[in-house]
Amino acid sequence: MLRSLYIQNYALIQELDINFESGFSVITGETGAGKSIILGAVGLLLGQRADVKSIRIGAKKCVIEAHFNIVDYGLQPFFEEYELDYADECIFRRELLISGKSRAFINDTPVGLSAMKELGEHLIDIHSQHQNLLLNKEGFQLNVLDILARNNETLDVYRQEFNRWKKTKKELSELIAKAEKSRADEDYIRFQLQQLEEAKLVEGEQVELEQESDTLSHSEEIKAGLYKTSQIFASEEGGVIPLLKDCLSTLSDLKDVYKPSETLYNRLESSWIELRDIADEISSDDDSVEFNPQRLEEVNNRLNLIYSLEQKHHVNTDTALIGIVKDFRAKLEDIVSYEDRIEELKIRNEAIYNKVKEQADILTKSRKIAAVEVEKALSTRLVSLGMPNVRFRVALERKEEPGLLGMDAVIFLFSANKNGVLQNITSVASGGEIARVMLAVKALVARATHLPTIIFDEIDTGVSGSIADRMAETMEEIGGKDRQVISITHLPQIAAYGRVHYVVYKKDSDTETNSHIRRLTRDERIEEIAHMLSGTKITEAALDNAKSLLASHGN
Repeated sequence: MLRSLYIQNYALIQELDINFESGFSVITGETGAGKSIILGAVGLLLGQRADVKSIRIGAKKCVIEAHFNIVDYGLQPFFEEYELDYADECIFRRELLISGKSRAFINDTPVGLSAMKELGEHLIDIHSQHQNLLLNKEGFQLNVLDILARNNETLDVYRQEFNRWKKTKKELSELIAKAEKSRADEDYIRFQLQQLEEAKLVEGEQVELEQESDTLSHSEEIKAGLYKTSQIFASEEGGVIPLLKDCLSTLSDLKDVYKPSETLYNRLESSWIELRDIADEISSDDDSVEFNPQRLEEVNNRLNLIYSLEQKHHVNTDTALIGIVKDFRAKLEDIVSYEDRIEELKIRNEAIYNKVKEQADILTKSRKIAAVEVEKALSTRLVSLGMPNVRFRVALERKEEPGLLGMDAVIFLFSANKNGVLQNITSVASGGEIARVMLAVKALVARATHLPTIIFDEIDTGVSGSIADRMAETMEEIGGKDRQVISITHLPQIAAYGRVHYVVYKKDSDTETNSHIRRLTRDERIEEIAHMLSGTKITEAALDNAKSLLASHGN
């Protein structure tokens, strides 16, 4: 539970340091004194968005820090999950810098706001007037039933199956859409594939054909060049090879009389052999090259076909065209297999859907049992809160399709009068009645949870007199058994019930206004409650009434 709160440089608060007690405490103060500022600071500790305008004028940063006692609340797994040091006391700290940056810490370790918010939800609940609107929210109503039915584990199992079903359903929808699109493209794909297959493409063919086309296009030029070269090499009159042959013969004759000629002979012989092979190859090439207009036309026609296909499919090689052929074949295979895959996924989706409905049925059953408990408990509490003729019913209806919270639609039906028709509570209940219903709901929920701290922010708006007494009794009851309830109130009847009483006030200096909070002594409480009873001018009667109020509640 909340042990202490420290605020520095936040809005009108220069510095505030206050300790809190277990049980039922109250906070009072004039309108505008700063109660909402303190709640805003606590909200920052619970992960709410920070606004740099909240920093006190002239300060570079604001700091909000709270100490919580977390013994016996089973929160150690959270600290293990986030690798945080666990101790009996937990320290929340939020810093907001003038630059706009915000920093969050748990036990002096930096954390993300999501972690701070997650842990904060296990430590403190702030109930303000606007939360009364939650009564009309189906999620809130279902949550009340689930808390009382202790459906946490059942809901987890349901959500796992529900998410599986949603995922499979999405896959099925996407596959059907893909199949329909593919079927629409099937004729086009088959036509393109047929055109490519009729081309009987061979990888590497394009390069070979381009080379052959070049050769055939320049055959006369090539043949003339080869002939000329052949003559230079092999002509009987002045040819390189016959001349080299004569050189070899001369060097051979010198072997006996000039020893170095042998080495020269061997070297020249190697060159002669190599040049003779070249000459033979040139001669052979010369014979093979011929002007063939028919073949050139065939080659160019084949290349034109390949080029046109490449241009059509936006590629540059026959290898890429062959890849497109494979892709088209794969797409056609997919189209053929879509029906089987769709059928298989439908069967799997239906099986998961049946599990979702099974888990939803378990939730519905437990909620129906909890609904009876809620109807009975709330009716009893509301009678004690000044609604003797109240009727309250939880209407559960089955939805056609599962949702994130199951297949149940819930409406809280209400009538405060004997002859009144049961209707949606938000349509017929007054502001004061809704406030009492919410208080009764909080009392039920508090009984079923281990939430350490609940702050009621002017939940008593719209009520007075004996009803205020009964609301205070309910809050005092909730604050028992090691739980902490803090009520921000304008009603003296509720203020008198608090075991501890704090007052928020503003103090002006020559240059600025500061908000403060302090714990009141008994004499100060008498004066504060008398002030709430009689207004600005405190009368003796008001003081006597305040003493009587406090004494009647043992304060």
